Amino acid sequence: MDAEISPEEVEQLLDADEDVRVVDIRSEEEFERGHIPGSENIPFHAFADEIERLDGADRVVTVCPHGKASVQAARLVSSYEGVADGARVESMAGGLAAWEADLVEGADGEGSSDGSAGDATADDADAPF
Repeated sequence: MDAEISPEEVEQLLDADEDVRVVDIRSEEEFERGHIPGSENIPFHAFADEIERLDGADRVVTVCPHGKASVQAARLVSSYEGVADGARVESMAGGLAAWEADLVEGADGEGSSDGSAGDATADDADAPF
């Protein structure tokens, strides 16, 4: 694992259409309830069986609810020989809780640089997490 990356940096990578694979390691059910746009789901319990989906990846960011299990997942990805030589592998600091907090701040005009949170609030019944 190379490092941790902030939710703001992940958002910037996605907004810039950088070649990054954001891997959400929650269960399929949790992923279906809401996830980072453009992310893919490889549940942690199935990681060993499905890690080959990351073959050739140049940059991988792992994501979980609070940024703890994603560190473990990033270490597994780093040790996998299928990722590109010199690939950058990171865990998103603070997990989806930090991502959501960033979006809520963005809705108030203080967090997200592009206002992508729209009118999302912590009380919003349609909030993704």
